[in-house]
Amino acid sequence: MRVVVPTEIRQGEMRVALVPDIVNKLTKLGHEVIVQSGAGVHSQASDKEFTAAGAQVVNGDVLASADVVLSVSSLTPEQMSQLKRGAVTISFLSPLTGTDSIDAAVKAGVSAFSLELVPRISRAQSMDALTSQALCAGYRAALVGAELSSRFFPLLMTAAGTVTPAQVLVLGAGVAGLQAIATTRRLGAVVSAYDVRPSSADEVKSMGATFITLELEALEGTGGYAREMTEERAAKQRELLTPYIAKSHVLITTAAVPGRTAPRLVTKAMVDAMAPGTVIVDLAAESGGNVEGSKPGEIVITDGGVKIWGGKDVPSQLPFHASSLYSRNVVNLLTLLTKPAADGVVASLDLNFDDEIINGSAVTHGGERRTPGGKA
Repeated sequence: MRVVVPTEIRQGEMRVALVPDIVNKLTKLGHEVIVQSGAGVHSQASDKEFTAAGAQVVNGDVLASADVVLSVSSLTPEQMSQLKRGAVTISFLSPLTGTDSIDAAVKAGVSAFSLELVPRISRAQSMDALTSQALCAGYRAALVGAELSSRFFPLLMTAAGTVTPAQVLVLGAGVAGLQAIATTRRLGAVVSAYDVRPSSADEVKSMGATFITLELEALEGTGGYAREMTEERAAKQRELLTPYIAKSHVLITTAAVPGRTAPRLVTKAMVDAMAPGTVIVDLAAESGGNVEGSKPGEIVITDGGVKIWGGKDVPSQLPFHASSLYSRNVVNLLTLLTKPAADGVVASLDLNFDDEIINGSAVTHGGERRTPGGKA
């Protein structure tokens, strides 16, 4: 099969879907790997490195003859139309918002797989790109908080006196939140965290942070996510969190419900109650924001002197390791979609929709749109 990696064309996307270190996993299966020239430049993966790894680097069009296309962002409708019927794409397809690309995939007869829809089961952990990229986002959030803060994070005992540690509060203890906790703890801050799922308390405590318990109903959802809350509960939660937020020096928010607008955790009134110089890092800014007033890709400074950093393309801000982790995710999924080579026959596509992972992540196939986890 011809596996193609095009250059990412979405503005702000710095990752690449395949890194040179992983190319041999595909060539050993007998696949031909084609990489568009310059695809890995932002991830420190040069054309020369791809060539040395066994890939063919091509200038110009690479899509027309592709059997499989690996990308980070979904292909555009124009790119989908260039693919031959029966081709496979693996990417972050944005199944709820990327309707134009999905419609184009249906029209072109392309089988499009969405990494957002990979089931969160143990067998699929190695394919879970949402988790790997959230790890990058949480790490980046901690560094941003430390960089923008006017305070040291650790406790320091100096000849000039004692420097007290920064107080960091993390809202949301999923993968990104836990990584933010771990990183800020390593930097020496005193960290506390809150999540609507009480089951996350043990994980928070294992990172050396304090878990905040509020007298509210738990919101455990499916697949490890929190479920959406009512406005009445959200208002009560904000009221109970206000004193914790007011005394923090750095606030990191990571709460998200897949496919929906991010929950509003912090209102303008709560921000106004924070001390001048406080830093807020809102990782959910692109999906509506956990914090009122945050703007994706911008630092907003309030009249009260609070800095609000709105996350945009956050994993792409660590393109080297984000690409490395993503590459493993997509290759593992592609391997599942492939019939192993045997008796001199090279590996080929085998889309077995009886498999829970394949069935759950396929959005289009055979000229039809599929219901996630269901049938056409």
